[in-house]
Amino acid sequence: MNNERLEWVMSGLNQHTLTKTEDQFVKTALEDFDKNHALTEHQEEKLETLYKEKSKFIPSKNHSPFKESSPQKAKPRKARWKVTF
Repeated sequence: MNNERLEWVMSGLNQHTLTKTEDQFVKTALEDFDKNHALTEHQEEKLETLYKEKSKFIPSKNHSPFKESSPQKAKPRKARWKVTF
């Protein structure tokens, strides 16, 4: 895994709340990458799997069941004149 890919995965994981174990694994993997400039195959697979699992929790804007609408402008009220004789 290269540095850009690792940063991209980490930015995705930072959007989620990780369990204590997941957080510890991520910190250890980052330390290993800083020391060795590489991760083991097992670490890469686990990070990718963790990223995929966590990204399922963010609904895609294209597949969201709720339609995002822009705020509608208020229409001016018509004046109603009362005719008296």
